[in-house]
Amino acid sequence: MLLTIAKILISAIVIFFLSWLLPGIHVQDTLQAVIAALVISVINAILRPVLVFVTLPVTVLTLGLFLFVINALMVMLAAYWLDGFDVDGFWWALLFSFLLAFFSSILQSFLLKGHNAKAKQMSHS
Repeated sequence: MLLTIAKILISAIVIFFLSWLLPGIHVQDTLQAVIAALVISVINAILRPVLVFVTLPVTVLTLGLFLFVINALMVMLAAYWLDGFDVDGFWWALLFSFLLAFFSSILQSFLLKGHNAKAKQMSHS
């Protein structure tokens, strides 16, 4: 549970940083970044697996590149649902989703170094 909260907070930090870096991404404040991270996490946990399954033939034909499109659509859906989080279009969502995954994974690997191994070990016992 704490590991999940830590991952969401790391994503929120990255979202806030990317809103400063990318002119097509707008986050009202840090609270909205946390809410956006939470909503994107829930969307990715519930809706993304269904979309990946439904679009599997296209994903195979594009050698997995269509997964980037699915990620961008998840970001655009979160922006549609939230008032304090806006994306100026598909291409900004695509770039944002790629950078969010990249920077979040780097930060998580450094900040949660021992915790990921401990969580995997506990789940196998």
